[in-house]
Amino acid sequence: MAVPSPQATLQWDLFCRVIDNHGDLGVSLRLGRDLALRGESVRLWCDDLSALAWMQPEPVPGLSCLPWEQSITAAPGDVVIETFGCDLPEPFVRAMGRRQPPPVWINLEYLSAEDYVERSHGLRSPQFSGPGEGLDKWFFYPGFNARTGGLLREPALIDTIQAFDGQAWLQARGWAPTSGERVLSLFAYPQAPWDAFLDALAQHGERWLLLLCPGAAQQAVPPRLRAGQRALALPYLSQSDYDRLLWSCDLNLVRGEDSFVRAQWAGRPMLWQIYFQDDGAHGPKLDAFLKAAWSGAAASVAQEAWALARAWNGLAPWTDAADRALSQLAPATDQARRWRAGLGEQTDLVTALRGFVSRERGVSG
Repeated sequence: MAVPSPQATLQWDLFCRVIDNHGDLGVSLRLGRDLALRGESVRLWCDDLSALAWMQPEPVPGLSCLPWEQSITAAPGDVVIETFGCDLPEPFVRAMGRRQPPPVWINLEYLSAEDYVERSHGLRSPQFSGPGEGLDKWFFYPGFNARTGGLLREPALIDTIQAFDGQAWLQARGWAPTSGERVLSLFAYPQAPWDAFLDALAQHGERWLLLLCPGAAQQAVPPRLRAGQRALALPYLSQSDYDRLLWSCDLNLVRGEDSFVRAQWAGRPMLWQIYFQDDGAHGPKLDAFLKAAWSGAAASVAQEAWALARAWNGLAPWTDAADRALSQLAPATDQARRWRAGLGEQTDLVTALRGFVSRERGVSG
């Protein structure tokens, strides 16, 4: 059997469960849309599709977003991806076992810069029992270097960002800063240290426009604004418009995984609020990213950025170093551009997935 061409159209089944936020759906939707726009046929099965009304209000040719329960009677496609370890419906898995050849079964994991990602990426997990007995599942890890699966990045994304007029885009929506005013986007979890952050912004006499994404910030920030600060509450934005928001700001505060990745492509200073985990696993995960992202920066700049990130995430006290990181965004902008340039040289996640699938389908034949 000949090895299929990477350009051959395949049927991809993506499975996603919404746990407590819509970030998992956001990542899955971006993956499905990118695959579809590259000519693949994609079904996204999800147990809560309500957020599509604002995330993706217009249909995407080649991408079908379907209720989870309808997958029980569906015939599996060529590729099955369970995002973030969600368990597939047993009837669907049994149908995978009957299909000849069986689908390439992939567990797309959470993004991390920790060392275990490189060790685990691409590992095979034979299924010795249960409805998938006899099948192989493969672990696929997004990441920040060539020894991982890379990041979601649409073709020509960086060129599109560099040609974008953020000021005009903000102006057209009534969100533009006034003369001399700096602008930031703010998307955060409720436990953010609002007062320390707003105090730090106000210390150096700069005026700020805070564009507040739906969620905790819209309730917590307006009553706390300091002199020289004003805020606008934004509506829910489509993923495309949220990207444009990030491209338009001097500073982006993001949370979780989807907005975290998109802020890195924006090439602007970014402050990431990592998803809190009761066992403390978010601390080492944050540190691993900071170590990678600030590699090559001046030591003092990296130390201040590290202090700010840990303070924002409640992992360390708020210090003078954290204040300085917010008052000196020029070196952070330079580092963000260098970091983005390095990431842009790597194979993107969809290209890596398609290559992996092509190789495995050739082996299975």
